[in-house]
Amino acid sequence: MQNVGLMYCGAVLFINALMLLGKVDSKSAGLFNLFLGAIQVITPFYVIFTAGSDSWVIFNASGVFLFSLTYLYVGITNLKEWDSAGVGWFSLWVAFMAVGYGIISFVHFQDPKFGIIWFMWAFLWSLFFLLLALKKDIAIFTGWVTLILSLITATIPGFLMLINVWNSIGAEIMWIVAGIFGVIVAGLFYQTTSVQQKKIVKVTNYST
Repeated sequence: MQNVGLMYCGAVLFINALMLLGKVDSKSAGLFNLFLGAIQVITPFYVIFTAGSDSWVIFNASGVFLFSLTYLYVGITNLKEWDSAGVGWFSLWVAFMAVGYGIISFVHFQDPKFGIIWFMWAFLWSLFFLLLALKKDIAIFTGWVTLILSLITATIPGFLMLINVWNSIGAEIMWIVAGIFGVIVAGLFYQTTSVQQKKIVKVTNYST
């Protein structure tokens, strides 16, 4: 991914997280998704057209489309107030593809840092599938996960690349970050599900 594009992927994920948490209007978030999605469609096309016969450059550029098309789809869906199931099912496909990109990062590019990041993105898009396609009641949980991942997988790595620091960071740091993220996710899931169960109990008691 292009460094600037990666950093601004974090911006879109950050806004979408706030939307899921009820802090940003869906149409306002949709407009931002549409704007950034349109910009990020242009970059990979340019890279692909100028890559010549280098298939791996094309492969890397193609990964950007997973984000730009998601953002465009979310933007149009929100602005038109369409049902979000289509975005959810598309997110399932993106999650599968992200796993593939993660494996290639480990095996071919010998880049465990981005391999871990791709697997985190696969997890995130899986949550979008559960939330938007299967209509699971995980909006708050997904919002917090999206907020965290907007920082540790996009904003911070993108910024570190811009200042030429990213390559000096060892893979072990990313493994530690992933471990901490896993613990936080488990805590968030427990906390959000506990709150929801308490609300259900209160409603049930009130109705009886």
